[in-house]
Amino acid sequence: MAVADSHCHLDLAGPAEAALSVDEALATSSAVGVTRIVQIGCDLPGARWAVDTANRHPQIVAGVSLHPNEAPRLAQHGTLDEALAEIDLLAAHRVVRAVGETGLDHFRTGPEGRADQEASFRAHIEMAKRHGKVLVIHDRDAHEDVLRVLEESGAPDRVVFHCFSGDVAMAAHCVRRGWWLSFAGTVTFKNAVGLREALAATPLDRLLVETDAPYLTPMPYRGRPNASYLVPHTVRAMAEVLEVGEDALCTAIAANTDAAFGSW
Repeated sequence: MAVADSHCHLDLAGPAEAALSVDEALATSSAVGVTRIVQIGCDLPGARWAVDTANRHPQIVAGVSLHPNEAPRLAQHGTLDEALAEIDLLAAHRVVRAVGETGLDHFRTGPEGRADQEASFRAHIEMAKRHGKVLVIHDRDAHEDVLRVLEESGAPDRVVFHCFSGDVAMAAHCVRRGWWLSFAGTVTFKNAVGLREALAATPLDRLLVETDAPYLTPMPYRGRPNASYLVPHTVRAMAEVLEVGEDALCTAIAANTDAAFGSW
C-alpha cells in the first residue's frame, strides 16, 4: 500500500558517508511503498532547492518557509522582511503545496527571540491563506502559544502539525478544528507513552506519517540518519497503537495526504 512521506529534508542528508542522492532516496523509498515525498525548505537556500528539486522530480512536491529559529537570526541582521518576501514569491509556484514548516520553537529560541518568531509565523499564516496552500506547523515546547497565534490570526482551511508532539487534549483540539496530525519516528521511542496516547485518540482521517529525515529515525534504527524508506517502521508502530490493519492505515494516510497537499 503506497503512502507519502509528508515531511522530509532531502537537502540535509546527514553525514556524507551515509547520504543518499535524491535519485537514491526516491528509489529506496519507492521500493517499500513510499512513493511520494514532501520536501520542506526551512531557509532561503533550502526553499529554493525544494522548488528546483520538485520541478525535476514528479514524485516530490515542496514546502517553503523560514524555520522559526531562522526568524530571530534574520531579524538581528535586518533581513527578515526581505527573506519573507522571497518565500512569498516561491510559495506561488505550482510545485509548492505547503507554506511551512513555520510556527514557534521555545526549545532553541529564548524569550528575546520570540517576538520575531511570532511575527514570522503570522506572516507565513497569511501567505498560506493568500496562496491557498496547506500550513505546516513546527511546534516545539510552545503548544499554547502556537494555538493562540493560529486562533488570533485565523488559521487557513488546511493545517498540518508536523511531528506532532502534543498530548491527548491537544490532539482532540486539533481534530475538532479539522487539522491533520503528522506522526514521525518518535512514536516508536520507548519513552513516548504520551505521544502514543495522543495517536490512539486521533481518528484515521486526521493522520499523516513523516520522517523529518534525516532526523527522528524510528526504532530499531535510531541513531543513524533517517530516510523515507524507513517510513514503514513508523506506519507499523502506528497501526499497532491504533489497533487497525496496516492496509487500512495506509489507505487513510494516502487519502489524507491528497486532502492536505493535493494529489501528485
